[in-house]
Amino acid sequence: MSETKVKILIADDHDLIRQGLKSILNYEPDFMVTGEASNGEEALKFIALYKPDLLLMDINMPVMSGIEVLKKIKSDGLPVKVILLTVESDKKTILEAIEIGADGYILKGSSTQELVEGIRRVCVDENYIDKSLVTLLFRKVATKEVEHSLLSTLTDRDLEILFHLSKGLSNKEIGDVLYLSEKTIKNNVTRLFKALDVRDRVQATIYAIEHKIEDLYHKKFPSA
Repeated sequence: MSETKVKILIADDHDLIRQGLKSILNYEPDFMVTGEASNGEEALKFIALYKPDLLLMDINMPVMSGIEVLKKIKSDGLPVKVILLTVESDKKTILEAIEIGADGYILKGSSTQELVEGIRRVCVDENYIDKSLVTLLFRKVATKEVEHSLLSTLTDRDLEILFHLSKGLSNKEIGDVLYLSEKTIKNNVTRLFKALDVRDRVQATIYAIEHKIEDLYHKKFPSA
């Protein structure tokens, strides 16, 4: 991380949650909460006012929802990364947000460590999806019948990388597992996105889950 602190805007309609998040984040030496918004309209106004690096935002908010704010940020090309806070019942909304392209997705109720890791991963240009959320989405799509998959065209190495990526591992963690450098993993991941025609790690994860990467991986690597 750079010595410059990451400026964070928190948007949630519950004051107690905002104060809790603020306490957690301000405790980290490289984070600084620069503002708080209680609805989506305020979030957009405070983005213009405070110029945060990252918006940590609840999906369900009054006046403008998190989805509406995310759409506005993307359509206007605002230079702020967005992590959405969500709950398990938001599965349909989460999938919509993935299509729009948030930078991260974290379940409310996740650990402080998960929250901090997610923010740090997003700040170094990795998309992040809460590990519990990966499991939740896997349960949602794992029964889908798939006739054809680009996964079958991948090399064994790329399949290994995609499998570990779909489990929520960072580039560094995948490199540690496969005894490869973080830079090598990053280059391979970028190439994988092009091969699968996906935008980011989250879409790659959803594609991998939908196309039953678990079954293919264990068939290719039975001792893994």
